[in-house]
Amino acid sequence: MYYNLRLFWRTTYRSFFGSKNTPAQLTRKRLIFLLMFYVVWPMGQVMHRIFFVLDDIFFPGHKTQPIEKPLFIIGNLRSGSTFLHRLLSRDSETFTSLTTWDIYLTPSVLQKKITQFVSRLDTKLGGHLHRLLYAFDKRTLGQFKIHRISFFQPEEDENILLHAWDSFWVSFLFPFMDEMPNYQHFDEALSTEHKRRVMKFYKSMLQRHMYATGKKYFVAKNPAFSPKIETLLEFFPDARIIYLARNPLDMLPSTVSWINYARRVFTEPKDKYLYLAEILDLTQHWYRYPLQYLDAHPSPRHLILNYDDLIQRPERVIRAFYEQFGYPDKPGLDGIVDAAVKETLAFKTDHVYSYEEMGFTRKQIVEMYADIFDRFGFDRRDHEEAGVETQMVTVSVLD
Repeated sequence: MYYNLRLFWRTTYRSFFGSKNTPAQLTRKRLIFLLMFYVVWPMGQVMHRIFFVLDDIFFPGHKTQPIEKPLFIIGNLRSGSTFLHRLLSRDSETFTSLTTWDIYLTPSVLQKKITQFVSRLDTKLGGHLHRLLYAFDKRTLGQFKIHRISFFQPEEDENILLHAWDSFWVSFLFPFMDEMPNYQHFDEALSTEHKRRVMKFYKSMLQRHMYATGKKYFVAKNPAFSPKIETLLEFFPDARIIYLARNPLDMLPSTVSWINYARRVFTEPKDKYLYLAEILDLTQHWYRYPLQYLDAHPSPRHLILNYDDLIQRPERVIRAFYEQFGYPDKPGLDGIVDAAVKETLAFKTDHVYSYEEMGFTRKQIVEMYADIFDRFGFDRRDHEEAGVETQMVTVSVLD
């Protein structure tokens, strides 16, 4: 199985010998993370690769597993993809997704099969192991406040590419941007060979998951796949695409806040908001490039969706694209939508942000993304003009 050893070596070397004057300098917090990482991650990768080999021996059918009508939700970060992804994943009769558990603990067929067996056995014995795992989950991953994370919740597929160490997500653990391939402009910047290695690995992971679960349709949220859309459709020609667009006045500060929060988990920079030039470039490209591609390749398999329409009329929107994309009708969809909205609104976050605090003005944001405001008719007013009392905004639970 493919692994980007060169990038792994470079991020390792920079962490210990080239981190001075970077956001990942060797503070006590950073050193503790590195020591834990290099104890756990290499052993985990050796174990997973043994299981990948065993998959080929005991379950060779995964290599030809079809992936019918996979649904990929793309767009910028913080644009409603988590809400839509987890809502659709509740329709378990129709869809399956990769959970955090699937991604990090059981990426192979055999690991999933073992987990399924243990789960069935535990259920028959009273569910004691389940209760222990859910309690552990709540006390660990459940402590993240900006975004609901759980071993048992669907998570973004970009994470699975960490097993190849060839992902934009590597930069959250090792923010040495000068070492990273230009994942933010994947289709345009990476070589054909590199793109095919990454996507071949990704497709293999999905085939293993579909083979092990026996489910028919796969749904994924993939903001980081926005710059990969051409390569994605090359490998998944039967794919359905939903492109989600959110008002840049909300998306941009939320993305700045989220990326800085995520990287700060593993680093200890002095400044609160970093990476602004990178994020401005990334967000503009992730708006325009997918839209340009979809405009140039019109298809009933593609849907460009306004975030405001999704959160105001979720059931109507979902029923419409179920029909458009050829998924079976779901009579109980209204109940699934209600349960998903209630769960999402119950999530409490103490994370706040302000685009002014980040050094932006409303006028600057409107000018930088003028074409996006024009295309989607987004509100150009600031919060005061729109009747909101404060510029400090709590992170949207529908991000």
